[in-house]
Amino acid sequence: MAIKILKTNNIFNVEGQINLTTANYFKTHLTITLNSSRGLTININKVSEIDESGIQALETIYANALQWNKPFYIVGEGANAVYTKFGHTNLA
Repeated sequence: MAIKILKTNNIFNVEGQINLTTANYFKTHLTITLNSSRGLTININKVSEIDESGIQALETIYANALQWNKPFYIVGEGANAVYTKFGHTNLA
């Protein structure tokens, strides 16, 4: 399944799967977006799968947000599971 990233009210709504096939596009698109904005909020409410490649992509985006001193949030159902996979409890 392909991935869709749609912006609504400064929130990037992600639909589909963040996996080996889509993770590189996801990471590149949102890293460029983060670089040119004040911060980034990603809604994963409609994400059906996040594999290890997807978690690594999110970790890279998060690391960039920290390095660039920009707010980064992951919201939606499943966000707590993502935080657990990151190995942190207070990312947002």
